[in-house]
Amino acid sequence: MTCLFTYLTYDFVRNALFAGSIVALLGAVIGYFVILRNVGFAAHALAHIGFTGATGAALFGLTPLSGMLLISCIAGSLMGISGNKLQRSELAIGMVLSVSLGLGTLFLSLYRGYAGETSSILFGNIFGIAPSQLYEIFLLAACSLGAISICSRRLLFASLQPDLAAARGISLTLHAILFMLLLAVSVTLASQVVGTLLVFTLIVGPAGIAMRLTRSFWTGILCSIFLGLITVWSGILLACATNWPPSFWISSILFFLYLCTSIFLKP
Repeated sequence: MTCLFTYLTYDFVRNALFAGSIVALLGAVIGYFVILRNVGFAAHALAHIGFTGATGAALFGLTPLSGMLLISCIAGSLMGISGNKLQRSELAIGMVLSVSLGLGTLFLSLYRGYAGETSSILFGNIFGIAPSQLYEIFLLAACSLGAISICSRRLLFASLQPDLAAARGISLTLHAILFMLLLAVSVTLASQVVGTLLVFTLIVGPAGIAMRLTRSFWTGILCSIFLGLITVWSGILLACATNWPPSFWISSILFFLYLCTSIFLKP
C-alpha cells in the first residue's frame, strides 16, 4: 500500500489517473448508448479509421490526437447521415475500415520519426500524456458530456423507439449525426489510454457489464461510470507495480468482470 502511495507522488502517474478518469467517464456514458443503438461495429471501425488520421498527422508533423479527431469526426458524421441504416451497413463500413488500415500502414512505412510515437497510437501511452494534453482532453470531454446531457432524453427515445420518435417530430438523422460525433470524440480520447487496437474494450466493456447488473437507464449509466473508473484506476496502478502495460491490465480486468457476469448471472 505504501508503494502505491509512492507512485502517486509522481506527476506522470497523477496525469495518467486524471486523463484516465476523464476518458473512462466519457466512454462509460457514450458506450451505454452504443449498446442501446447497436452500433458496436461502427465504434470499432471509428477507432481504426482514426488510426489513419493519427499516423497521417504524425507524418505531416501534427499531433496524432488532432489527426485522429479530425478523421474520426468526418467518418462519424458520414456514418450518422445513414441514420438507422447504419446497423445494416456492415459491409460498407468493413470496406472503409480495410482501406483506412491500408492507408495507415502506408503512412507508418513513410514515417521517419520516433518509432515510439507510432507505437503509442496502436497501444496507448497514458503515462506519456503531457499537461497540455490534459487541457485538450478535459475540454473535449466536457463539451461532449455537456452535449449528451442536453439531448440525453431525446437520444434515449430515438435509440429505443425510433419510429415513435420520428412520428413525434424528432429528427433521427440529426441525432444520429450528433451521437456519432460524440462517439468519435470518445473513441479518440480512449485511444490515448489503451490505443486504437483496444479502444473498443474501454468504450463497450463497462457499459456492457453494467447492463447485465442493472435494469434501469440511470442506474446503468452510474454503474458503467463506476466500472470504467475502477478499471482504469486499477489498470494504471497495477501497471506501476508490475511494469506491464496499462492497456493489458484494463482489458484483462474488464474481461474478468465479463466472465464473472456470464457465469454467475442468469441471462
